[in-house]
Amino acid sequence: MAKESSHPVRRAGPHRVVVIVDENSNPFELSCAIEIFGLRRPELGRDLYDFTLCSAEPRTLMRDGFFTLSGVGDLAAAGTADTLIVPNRPDVEVPRRPAVLDAVRRAHARGARLIGYCSGAFTLAEAGVLDGRRATAHWQWADTFRARFPAVRLEPDVLFVDDGDILTAAGSAAALDLGLHVVRRDHGAEVANAVSRRLVFAAHRDGGQRQFVERPMPDLPDESLTPLLAWAQERLDARLTVADLAARAAVSAATLHRRFRAQLDTTPLGWLTAERLALACRLIERGETRFEVVARRSGLGTAANLRALMHREIGISPSAYRRRFGPAAG
Repeated sequence: MAKESSHPVRRAGPHRVVVIVDENSNPFELSCAIEIFGLRRPELGRDLYDFTLCSAEPRTLMRDGFFTLSGVGDLAAAGTADTLIVPNRPDVEVPRRPAVLDAVRRAHARGARLIGYCSGAFTLAEAGVLDGRRATAHWQWADTFRARFPAVRLEPDVLFVDDGDILTAAGSAAALDLGLHVVRRDHGAEVANAVSRRLVFAAHRDGGQRQFVERPMPDLPDESLTPLLAWAQERLDARLTVADLAARAAVSAATLHRRFRAQLDTTPLGWLTAERLALACRLIERGETRFEVVARRSGLGTAANLRALMHREIGISPSAYRRRFGPAAG
C-alpha cells in the first residue's frame, strides 16, 4: 500500500479529473479512466468526480486507426483539472505534441495531480516533470525508458507507483489497480470497495506487486485460493495463523506459501495483514471511534499495533484517517 502524500490544490465542487487524448492513444487505458472516474454511481449517494475528456485536435485517431474520437473539448480543459491523466500510446519513440506537453507542465506547475498509464510515463518524462522522481512503465519499455530518461527513478517491476502528486501505472489491468488506489486515497476504503464491486475487480492489489509473475500450470484443478480466502475473510477477528490457513487448505505451510506467491504474489501473512488493515479502515469509516475495538475486531490485536501498521502502510495515524474518511468528514 503506497504512502499518503500531498494532494493537489482543490477547487469548489467535486474533484475534476481530465483525460488528455492524443493521436494513437490506447483505448483500453482510456476506458479504465472512464470506468473509474467518469461513471455516475448513484448507489453512493454523491458524485465522486467531475470527469471530462479533451484533445489537441477536433478529431483524434486512436490506436492503430481502430476508431476516431471527436466531440471532446480542447486542451483548455486541462487547465481546470485537479487530476490530469496524460496520454499514452504504443509508439513511444514518437514525441508528443508540444501543446500537450505544455498542458502537462502547466498543470504540474499549478499543483494538479498527474497520472500516467502504461507508456504515459514517457509523456510525463518528455514534459520534464519526472526528473528525480519515482515512476513505472510497462516492463517491455523499461530499457528504452531508462536510456532516454536516465534522471527518472524507474521501478519497472511494480504495478504502479504513487509518488505523491505524480502517479504511474504499468499498463493494462494495472491502470485499474492505480485507479482504485486513487479512489481509496481520495474517498477511503469503503468507497473504493464499492467501486471495485461494480467493476467485478479485486479491491486491492498492492502497487509493489510485480508486473509479470511466472505461473506454472497447476497439477490439480482445485489449487485456487479463492475458497480459503473467503473462509479467512469471515474470520479476520480470530487469531488466524499461517498454520491455520495451511490446515484449512489441507497442505503444508511451505506449499501454501508457494501458492500465495504464484497466485497473489504475496505471502499468507502479508495477505492476512493487508486484509485486516483494510477491515480496520472500513470500521473507522463506519464510525467506530474506539481504536482498541477497531484493532480487536480487525484482528490487529492492539491500538498500538493498529497505529504502527497504519503509519507504515498508509502513512497516517488512525485519528487522521478518521478525520478524513469518518462519518463526520462527509
